[in-house]
Amino acid sequence: MRQVPKMEQPVVRNTVLAPVPEVPLSHAHAGRTPGPAFAALDLGTNNCRLLIGAPTGDGFRVLESFSRVVRLGEGLHRTGRLCEAGMARAIEALHACAARLDRRKPRALRAIATEACRRAANGRDFVARARAETGLPLDVISGREEAELALESCAALLTGGARRALLFDIGGGSTELAWVRIEPGGPPALIGCDSLPVGVVTLTEQFGAAAFTDAGFRAMVADVTARLAAFEAVHCIAREIGQGGVRLLGTSGTVTTLAGVALDLPRYRRPLVDGVVLEADAACKALARLRALGRDGLERHPCVGPERLEFVLPGCAVFAAITAMWPATPVVVADRGLREGVLLRLIRADRARPHRHGRAPCG
Repeated sequence: MRQVPKMEQPVVRNTVLAPVPEVPLSHAHAGRTPGPAFAALDLGTNNCRLLIGAPTGDGFRVLESFSRVVRLGEGLHRTGRLCEAGMARAIEALHACAARLDRRKPRALRAIATEACRRAANGRDFVARARAETGLPLDVISGREEAELALESCAALLTGGARRALLFDIGGGSTELAWVRIEPGGPPALIGCDSLPVGVVTLTEQFGAAAFTDAGFRAMVADVTARLAAFEAVHCIAREIGQGGVRLLGTSGTVTTLAGVALDLPRYRRPLVDGVVLEADAACKALARLRALGRDGLERHPCVGPERLEFVLPGCAVFAAITAMWPATPVVVADRGLREGVLLRLIRADRARPHRHGRAPCG
């Protein structure tokens, strides 16, 4: 089997993997002298992530990456507001990002906030506070732009004869759906999208300890399934799957965790997961293994750990609902998302401008 990003990968003798095309994103930290740097910051409901990269061909090379669990959306499902503790954790992480950006001095930066800041009554006030305290040009993006950015980052995986694709991104406070047309020789085109106000954090807060029980898991799946019905009614995706040529693509910690479990990885490794094809049977077995571990087992599992143990089964419930609503097709696993989409857009916009020397100030 050939690995997606240009290195040989050992053959894994199971039904999880299938060949996928080469993807123009390099996460190697090579020693070459970098060109101008570009930076993308994504402040989500649960995590604050920063990615700094330098253009290479059709993609980019990662210069620096940062991720921290901030739980910005803690209590949001219950109160409709961002709590002070969550905002303080997010501000602290944003200061850490600002320090890294100050060292790298990228040519361009885009900093985005997603569902928690969209939904919270005090979300806009928090964004204004974050800008004032950190100097970062943080902006709240729409659910549609969130889907577009995810599609941007994953477009290279949507090849190989498919005519349609359903991309899903299971986030902390929302799940993004994108129904995509694939034209031979052209970029994927977004037909329709939806941002469901349910994610791993919202389900965790709604179901609590019940998420670890059989009844609670079934209830989470039923909750998400009901929310998917409207998107199915508009786009008739199940009928399209029956006609063939439809690919499912998942980008989230849930999907990459399921792939890591299916591969029996002793620790999570992005190059072994990004771009693999997860067959339905392998996904079901991995999901069952995670559910059987219990809290202690999830905490010790190398692909989960203590920071994520509360969120894994709610994420699996979203995955189970999606693959039950739209079955009979494997899922392409993408360990890439909004940050990569933002970087690719920044690089493309920079190349479209007249050539200039030096670097513009960050922001």
